[in-house]
Amino acid sequence: MDFEYNPPFEPYLDILYHDETILIVDKPAELLSVPGKTENLYDCVESRAQQSFPKARIVHRLDMATSGVMVLALTRKAHRQLSTQFAERHTDKSYIAKVSGLITDDEGEINLPLMVDWPNRPLQKVDHGEGKPALTKWRVIKRNADTTLLYLFPETGRTHQLRVHMQAIGHPILGDRFYAPEDIQTMSDRLLLHAETLELTHPKTDERMKFSSVCPFE
Repeated sequence: MDFEYNPPFEPYLDILYHDETILIVDKPAELLSVPGKTENLYDCVESRAQQSFPKARIVHRLDMATSGVMVLALTRKAHRQLSTQFAERHTDKSYIAKVSGLITDDEGEINLPLMVDWPNRPLQKVDHGEGKPALTKWRVIKRNADTTLLYLFPETGRTHQLRVHMQAIGHPILGDRFYAPEDIQTMSDRLLLHAETLELTHPKTDERMKFSSVCPFE
């Protein structure tokens, strides 16, 4: 899927925390997590972080359109340990999303298996036959006239999981150029999805640490 890449430069990259082992950043929307395959897609969270921390390596990714908290490893040992935490679901993450329509229940969960939509890569789709298990829990923050602000808690980490799950239950995220109908895409000039918190175990001290980023929309 072709797109025009115009990453933001203000802010360039907000650093929330760092020590000799880990780096926590606040990724802006519309910035890639890792470099793309062509030279014009080199600018990303990892390349920006490496300007100040040459050994910084991505551990996990956020969609280009999503903003919020990310962790990078500054040593090989930290990278291995953090990667294992993500793979074994020993991290806790919360997101905030603004979706179309009014969700009447106060909380719930979405348990729909996902897989890549091969003819339309990188899009994903719900597939009950071949999809991998995907679970998202949610809780309403507030309701507006025709939108709902939610906490989203992904129990799994499938590609585009939150975006596809919200679209699948009839409440696509505002500004979602991949999955929302055009009228909902145009309700925001960005995807209204933000990684608000990330909790993990420090790879060197074994301390449980929680990092957060202020949501840029409400």
